[in-house]
Amino acid sequence: MPYLAHFGLKEHPFTLTPNTNQYYPIDSHVEIIQSIQFGIARNTGILKVVGDVGTGKTMLCRLLLRKLVSSNDAVAYLNAPQCDPESLVGLVCTEFGIEAGTRTQMLQSLNTFLLEQHAIGRNAVLIVDEAQALGAEGLETIRLLSNLETERHKLLQIVMFGQSELDDLLGQPNLRQIIQRIGFSFSTGPLTMDEAVHYVTHRLGASRMKGIEFPVFDEASVRLLAASAQFVPRVINILADKSLLVAYGEGSIQVTEKHAAAAIADSPQIARPVRFNRSMTRRVLVGVIALEMAAVVALFVLSPTLQFWAKDTLSKAVSVISGQP
Repeated sequence: MPYLAHFGLKEHPFTLTPNTNQYYPIDSHVEIIQSIQFGIARNTGILKVVGDVGTGKTMLCRLLLRKLVSSNDAVAYLNAPQCDPESLVGLVCTEFGIEAGTRTQMLQSLNTFLLEQHAIGRNAVLIVDEAQALGAEGLETIRLLSNLETERHKLLQIVMFGQSELDDLLGQPNLRQIIQRIGFSFSTGPLTMDEAVHYVTHRLGASRMKGIEFPVFDEASVRLLAASAQFVPRVINILADKSLLVAYGEGSIQVTEKHAAAAIADSPQIARPVRFNRSMTRRVLVGVIALEMAAVVALFVLSPTLQFWAKDTLSKAVSVISGQP
């Protein structure tokens, strides 16, 4: 595509679909993945990851899936399941390759399957993305599935990824039993400014054609985008992608603050207007002018012949400070 070739890219760097090949290892996310793997290894039972929209939960979910599959664990994956309890059990069984049947039959077959996995030293893990979609009945079913165990070990490890609504659901008095079964809870949040700059740089680097290294974004434009996106990765992706389109439309091979500002202006629903700190600039300007005025006064005293020039310079300096033309 001409658009990609224009910036020396082999693929789109800021797609909304999570791409593990472009993943930037943020420290907090690395810690979450490692902690979940530790929790699974020690038969914790239920683990939970909650965060606002766009803060990287689905990316973490995909990374965890890839790691578990590569470790030869038995994995079942459900995405935003909205169904009755019996259908939910059926979905879990289907993911594990177990034939459907009545609720009782499926639970018996699932228990047999989990015992077989445990006997050969293989973890069985259920991952639920967008777990807030489960609702109260679905969460109660998750609790019942977590009861499948031997005298010493949980047979099914469950990892739930969800938005803040998941915590709201779990706060209901009738769901207090599942709360007591959650061994570890983690949260995702916005990036820092430095993380945001490295995040954009990393995704661009992972998408570049071999041998092409010119900077597509100048640092000022990235900082402007990140601040406007309130450091939320998904919003950064949207604004960065729009900025590339604006720069491409102008024939520029680098995104500048002007292009970033245009992208922000085109996204009022998700982008926060960012104002530059002009007061600091004004204080610096006033300081510089004060030094110039001191120098002018010194010249005035030392060289009476420069009085006319000094008066003119002082008059201009006072006008700048007062804002008068």
